[in-house]
Amino acid sequence: MTYYQPLGDGVYRPTIHTQGAWQETEQHMGPASGLLAHALELHEPREDLQLARISFDILGMIHLEDSTIRTRTVRPGRTIELVEATMSSGGREVIRASAWRLSTQDTAAVAGTASEPMPGPEGLEPWQGMEVWGGGYISSVEFRAVEPPVPGRARVWLHTEHDLVEGVPSTPLARFVGLVDTANGIAVRQSPREWLFPNTDLTIHFHRPPTGRWVGLDTTVSWGGTGLGVTSTVLHDEHGPVGHALQVLTVRAQ
Repeated sequence: MTYYQPLGDGVYRPTIHTQGAWQETEQHMGPASGLLAHALELHEPREDLQLARISFDILGMIHLEDSTIRTRTVRPGRTIELVEATMSSGGREVIRASAWRLSTQDTAAVAGTASEPMPGPEGLEPWQGMEVWGGGYISSVEFRAVEPPVPGRARVWLHTEHDLVEGVPSTPLARFVGLVDTANGIAVRQSPREWLFPNTDLTIHFHRPPTGRWVGLDTTVSWGGTGLGVTSTVLHDEHGPVGHALQVLTVRAQ
């Protein structure tokens, strides 16, 4: 019931629940990004700073084998800090993540957003539309759709009972990040049996820290005429919008 087993010295063994949707021999970007967020939160933690943006560049296939995480501070600062984490598997670096930590301030009096809240997951029936995808990761997640998705548009809630790392508590933020990459699969414009459209990055911006174990994805997918696409998502927890995510896609026929 976990995505990774820690082996020590920054090395993690992925379980079958990390298995990707495009190939059986790869890890899904979802749990991999959650693991990187987990590592960044453990890196030189400071109570006066909070994660505001995390950006992932996918540098190659994330092999379904032991993976090594390394972290460092790129730009230290009193109120603004940039930290970085990399994942290596298959003998090479496969994901690079950078995160801005910004100072924590009391701005409750002026807090607000123009993003509309999503109806909550309570009372919604499980959605079986993700069965178009294979892999152990998708099988580990429960999906509930607000309404039936259409090509390029969906509002879906996600939840998993699986912990990120065996024996190590994960924060709500790391668990949340670990589900966000799934956005690219909930509102497919064409069948993944006929078209390939993997994302080469994932960027998440938060305007407040997420809480709870449900992730709400209000997702729009756009494809252009030259092989490019963008998946754009307003992110929600059960209390309302928390931020935005973007994924750039490389679109090509099978």
